[in-house]
Amino acid sequence: MFTPNEIISQYTRKDALDDGVLVDVTAMARAVGFQWPVAVTAAVWSCIQDIPEQRGQDPTGRLWNLLVTASQAARSHTGSECRFQVKMPQSHTNWLHVKLLAHAGDHGEPVITIMEPNED
Repeated sequence: MFTPNEIISQYTRKDALDDGVLVDVTAMARAVGFQWPVAVTAAVWSCIQDIPEQRGQDPTGRLWNLLVTASQAARSHTGSECRFQVKMPQSHTNWLHVKLLAHAGDHGEPVITIMEPNED
């Protein structure tokens, strides 16, 4: 029925960004020092956004903390994946456990996705 090389369906990174499955945070990531496009999954984005604002803690600051910690974790690891945690005051556990995955984008270009440990 199908040949081994025939693609039946393809869900691209662009599709995931358009659908909100991934959230593009490249602009802030570049300010932190990332050179490749960076996206976070909707689950990570929700963790950053859904914590009630407290003095000195807003979603922009939490995203900045996540990206700075991600940058430090990436620099201290070898390979395409690293796991780390970020202090998230006022969250359920006070810590957000995540993994950073460096991989090929839709056209083979290097990209980074930050997700919860159980996501892929």
